[in-house]
Amino acid sequence: MSQRRHSLWAQALPLLAVLGSVTALGLGTSLAKSLFPQVGSLGTSALRLGFSALLLLLIWRPWRWALRPGDGAALLRYGVALGCMNLLFYQSLQTLPFGIAVAIEFSGPLAVALYFSRRWIDFVWFGLAVVGLALILPIGQAGSGVDALDPTGVAYALGAAVCWAAYIVFGKKLGHLHAGHSVALGLSVAALTVVPVGVWHAGTALLQPEVLLIGVVVAAVSSALPISLEMVALKRLPPSAFGIMISLEPAVAALLALQLLNEQLSTTQWLAIGLTMLAAAGCAATAQRGTAATS
Repeated sequence: MSQRRHSLWAQALPLLAVLGSVTALGLGTSLAKSLFPQVGSLGTSALRLGFSALLLLLIWRPWRWALRPGDGAALLRYGVALGCMNLLFYQSLQTLPFGIAVAIEFSGPLAVALYFSRRWIDFVWFGLAVVGLALILPIGQAGSGVDALDPTGVAYALGAAVCWAAYIVFGKKLGHLHAGHSVALGLSVAALTVVPVGVWHAGTALLQPEVLLIGVVVAAVSSALPISLEMVALKRLPPSAFGIMISLEPAVAALLALQLLNEQLSTTQWLAIGLTMLAAAGCAATAQRGTAATS
């Protein structure tokens, strides 16, 4: 009996880790929005990335590992892409609902999957994502109803999607490094990219004790904890299962924003989020099958 319970726990642990990662990221980002009135999205980005880098440097101590020739330039590109992705995403949250911003941002990794794909089925998944985007992009929309989205916010979210795509491509160049090594150094570069911008924008407001405390909590909940949980899951799940689970992020973000921020979405917007999730999950599942078939 105990062996059976151990087996069930071993199967459930990685799934719970991914769900915990997605939930923590949503909670941290929802909390981060509470700082916008005091330090703006730029200052909030600086706090999140600055404290996240410090936390992961303390946890992983990346100076213990050596770098190969060329790793420095690769880490620079990787970190700058990560920093810009966070900066643009937080900018989009000023005017977009959380779940919608995440759904738009998901177009980045889906575009990367399509670019490197040689299978027709991936074009189906990308088509679903395009339909989802078409349902929520502010093309021909007017008025101030629930369906109306700010074009500037959408542009920021699309910029974050481009940076996410670049982050994935540049991250592949660092695949030989330990995950803690590359993430800690990458976040440090991201912090060096974003913190000066946040300090320039928010100034001494960043030094308020309450702001600093919330910044530390946001960094721990939305960066350090999700990354650690994802590493637990990746060790125990095939990439396809991990990709399918992580596709829950837009829906979890929307539900948390509904409960914590009272961000109401229309039926059309929920449908768009569902299409994005289906596209991400399908792409992850078929990618693994394609890998298995060619190996």
